[in-house]
Amino acid sequence: MRLSTTREDHLIAWLAALAVAIHVLESALPSPLPGVKPGLANVITVVALLMYGWRVAAWITVLRVIAGSLLTGTFLSPTFLLSISGALASLAVLLAAHALAGARLSALGLCVLAAMAHMLGQFLIAYTLIIPHPALLKLLPVLLTAALLFGVVTGTMANRIYRLPPATPS
Repeated sequence: MRLSTTREDHLIAWLAALAVAIHVLESALPSPLPGVKPGLANVITVVALLMYGWRVAAWITVLRVIAGSLLTGTFLSPTFLLSISGALASLAVLLAAHALAGARLSALGLCVLAAMAHMLGQFLIAYTLIIPHPALLKLLPVLLTAALLFGVVTGTMANRIYRLPPATPS
């Protein structure tokens, strides 16, 4: 039996594969603090949201987290729980921001919001389920500052990619 696929299915598969590759490469980078990473795969999600809509961006994000965790050996671990909670928080904020602001919010703004939401989603799970200690709250300003900085970096990248002229077939 052969499953039929659509152009959108192929687009999601290609973009998700790119996001997974970035996610896996990024997981090999050393981090000064646990949970602090640039979030470069989010560039793919935000550009996909702007170009193809919410459905494509959501699929890319969910596939990236699941496939990335399977490839890095963290599936169903606390790391996976933090990753999926951050991704879902980020998606929720992206959906709300894009629905409310539309084209008035650039890729830079979307990436900053997504990075902050991702960090807050992870922090909420870490604080409530993994390390419910008041001392963890002292890390929150540092983590949110890192999210803001990385959100600006990924947002700048996403803006540049989104503004590229479309490729012409040769």
